[in-house]
Amino acid sequence: MGAAEKKVYHAKTQLIPASMELKGVTKEFIKPSGEVHTVLRNIDLKISKGEFVSIVGPTGCGKSTTLSLIAGFEPPSQGEVLISGEKLEGINPRAACVFQTENAFPWKTVIDNVSLGLRLRGTNKGEAYKEARKWIARVGLTGFESHYPSQLSGGMRKRVALAQSLIVQPEILLMDESFSALDVHTRHLMENELLRIWEETSASVFFITHDLEEAIALSDRVIVLTAGPGATIKGDYQIDLPRPRNVAEISFDPAFMKIHKQIWEDLKDEVMISYENARSLK
Repeated sequence: MGAAEKKVYHAKTQLIPASMELKGVTKEFIKPSGEVHTVLRNIDLKISKGEFVSIVGPTGCGKSTTLSLIAGFEPPSQGEVLISGEKLEGINPRAACVFQTENAFPWKTVIDNVSLGLRLRGTNKGEAYKEARKWIARVGLTGFESHYPSQLSGGMRKRVALAQSLIVQPEILLMDESFSALDVHTRHLMENELLRIWEETSASVFFITHDLEEAIALSDRVIVLTAGPGATIKGDYQIDLPRPRNVAEISFDPAFMKIHKQIWEDLKDEVMISYENARSLK
């Protein structure tokens, strides 16, 4: 099998039990005019336990909507979302989310923010703090336990967000453009940090990004969505690059460049369609 061989949704991890699955999912919204707007149409997607999957596509194609369906923030209009084989009804209790925007409470210290998830689940303060210190150390913030978010850099706040999400040991980690606001050097540090922690856990990751290089560097698979409305899955690529990876260096690998070229052939056409659709609406 070539490093960049295109899959028709037969990932080699398919024999591993599915962590999350979308079966025939369509998502529609009603516009203020009363017109039905179809964001996603007939999506079939299976992500295995422990798999790192990124989703890319042009602006407005429904990447964030897909994440919202897996998180349980929105129900599908048609089809169903399965989590560990069970139909999802309401908020997904097995998932944690890391978004582009800050999710730390500005009036709470690092240790209070990180321990909050455990406290909300009934863990006493002493035990929650003990576990929070472990996660603060794992993301490289030892010594900053008493700092407030405003006293931290952007990269450090992202480390807090990771610790916040991972301390509850989620089976599924949902990430929506989580590092896009960071400078390139901090971004690479955080991407490597994410990979290091992910490799120590069994979490399945669903990662949204506009950056194709980031998607390839991080992932086991990259999913390409078509331009909306009514986006569907256009490509499903296995990323057969060795791990562990350094995201700042893996892009120099000839196999990386071959994969990038093939996926970009799929993606660029959809970007142009999206661009032309946007122009026609002006």
